Amino acid sequence: MPAREMRMEMFLRALLRRDFDKAKSHLEKLSKLVKDDEWGRGYLKAINGFMSAIKDNDNDSLIFRLLNDPDPKEIEELLNRFEEVKEQEFRDDYERGYYTAWVELLQAYLSQARLPVKR
Repeated sequence: MPAREMRMEMFLRALLRRDFDKAKSHLEKLSKLVKDDEWGRGYLKAINGFMSAIKDNDNDSLIFRLLNDPDPKEIEELLNRFEEVKEQEFRDDYERGYYTAWVELLQAYLSQARLPVKR
């Protein structure tokens, strides 16, 4: 597993535990793994948004809803849609970086062994 994806998984685990100090540490390490270009700025914007939404209990945000009321089918659908979006040729690097962060986060989330199943 590439270092960035592994770090994203650790970041996600910290977010799920609401361990914001650890999440911030992983976020800082993630920021060192991306270049300071448009792609990197989009990527960092997304992961900073994940952290802010969870920390602020922003129940209107997509990430807050996905983590607090998970529906694996919906997460799979979003993952597929975001993968398509990041591959679209007309997207600029900022958008590609932003959606790459979403893809990596959703992949990490789906790989969690104890993903609750919605009944």
